[in-house]
Amino acid sequence: MVSIIIVNFNTFSLTCECISTLIAHTTNIAYEIILVDNGSKEKDPALFKEKFPFIQLIISAENLGFAKGNNLGIHQAKGDFILLLNSDIIFTENVIHPLVHFLLSTPKAGIVSPKLLYPDGTMQYVAERFPSIKMELLNLVRGYKMCSRKKAGQLFLSYHFDHNSSIAADYVWGAFFLFKKELLQHFPGQKLNDEFFMYAEDMLWCYEARQAGYEAWYMADAKAIHYHSYSLSKAHVKSSDKKAEYTAINKYRFLKSKKGKFYSAIYLVFELLNRVSRAKFKQALTQFKAYKLA
Repeated sequence: MVSIIIVNFNTFSLTCECISTLIAHTTNIAYEIILVDNGSKEKDPALFKEKFPFIQLIISAENLGFAKGNNLGIHQAKGDFILLLNSDIIFTENVIHPLVHFLLSTPKAGIVSPKLLYPDGTMQYVAERFPSIKMELLNLVRGYKMCSRKKAGQLFLSYHFDHNSSIAADYVWGAFFLFKKELLQHFPGQKLNDEFFMYAEDMLWCYEARQAGYEAWYMADAKAIHYHSYSLSKAHVKSSDKKAEYTAINKYRFLKSKKGKFYSAIYLVFELLNRVSRAKFKQALTQFKAYKLA
């Protein structure tokens, strides 16, 4: 069985749509739905039980953040597989069954995510590499231009990878995050690391899963719609700039805890150089085009 955990924070209508489409499109597999209301003020969480009487509803008096909210659900989960599902995911096909089959048939795979699309069909870059000095150096010297597009996609992932084929990634997004429950046996307290309130938790979880001998996979043959950051304005993170700030802070904290203070400091220098380099490169390209036109 799959234990599906949805954390809701002031997205009542969207969460209801998520659950409704999940039910409509999920077949050939047993599952339970555990809904964690994370201190919502928008509507009475009890309304979820009126609409979906079969779900398990956990009500938190405060917003505990994404990771801690999911851990509340995990504590009640009975399935052999756990799916962390953002409330802004919309199902258009039977996604869960093929993902579970993949995990069952791929011993090393511990985590898998499907293809995620914006409502207009635009691709989301779910498969990612861990932040590292090596990757920042390769970006700095435009390493992706020194090999074929296919090779660059496999090496760099993210927006360099077309996401039209399945691949083992360093980490995948936590928006649709299916994993073997046995993974938890390797984590402290047999739960997900919840030191981050929001953002970059998926990176942390996949890293710790790799340390335990499991791989994270992106599967291109199954897809879902993801509104992406729908509740951003409703959470304590108020803007896309704040989201980027929290992500950057957590990424640095991740590197500091896993690689040490010196490594993370060097990484930060190269990341800043990359940002400056990209800005100057664009400026130089604009000036060059202007010169040619003149």
